[in-house]
Amino acid sequence: MSTTVDTTPIGRRKRNRILLQAACIAVSLFMLIPIYLISLAALSSRESLNEFPLSLLPTHFSVETLNAFLGSTGIFGALGNSLIVGAGTLLLSALIGVPAGYALARFTFPGKDPYQLFLLFTRALPIVVLSVPLARLFLTVDIYDTTYAVILLHTALALPTTILISASVFLSVPIDVEEAARLFGCSPLGAFGRVVLPMALPGLAAASIFTFVMSWNEVLGASILTLDHRTLPAQVLSSLSDSPLAYRFAGGFALVIPSIIFIALMRRYLTNMWGSTIR
Repeated sequence: MSTTVDTTPIGRRKRNRILLQAACIAVSLFMLIPIYLISLAALSSRESLNEFPLSLLPTHFSVETLNAFLGSTGIFGALGNSLIVGAGTLLLSALIGVPAGYALARFTFPGKDPYQLFLLFTRALPIVVLSVPLARLFLTVDIYDTTYAVILLHTALALPTTILISASVFLSVPIDVEEAARLFGCSPLGAFGRVVLPMALPGLAAASIFTFVMSWNEVLGASILTLDHRTLPAQVLSSLSDSPLAYRFAGGFALVIPSIIFIALMRRYLTNMWGSTIR
């Protein structure tokens, strides 16, 4: 007597796997194609940008436009300001957001749930709502048109994400491990630094990626709060209306590359997060 094997579940699993792979490829192409086109235009000669139809393959490689952009007045200063603002925002957000996330994950206190909801509400505020009152405040305390002002604004924007991601990461670290470290003689701070923090590091690296990329790409607040010490996105935005097309592509390329480099450096921690912290 022959037995019929039902292969429907296996076929469904294969189909779902194929659909998942197709969705991943589609999302990757959606993100990579604009980066490729900007890079192609930035690294092509100015003559090739005026050709019709434009070639989708690199045929006239040239760094003339990119060199002209980097040699423009204020570009290197704006690049340095962006790096300072990004690093400062990352450091200040970590110093405030990581302990706050740990407190949310480990302690119970009145108003805990409304507090987390309030954090999400702060991200609902348009950037102009924050920038204009802050510009008046910074004028009063004499820090307007400085990188410190932009760091404070970007930290305010990044803290909700940093706190909530940090809290979810610390929740994934077993409390038994921390208690065991306390039993073996570690102080609360020692148990946090020696046991909890190394286990949570991949997830905190993911939060740092969001923080740095947000700070690097933010343009409206930096444009309102600065005049002579603008970040690179604000500097590029202020000159777009009077710039040729090639300059705009070179500016976009210069804005994208540092973010990609930072994400590539932090990728190892980001990919390890799924295997080492969220179990």
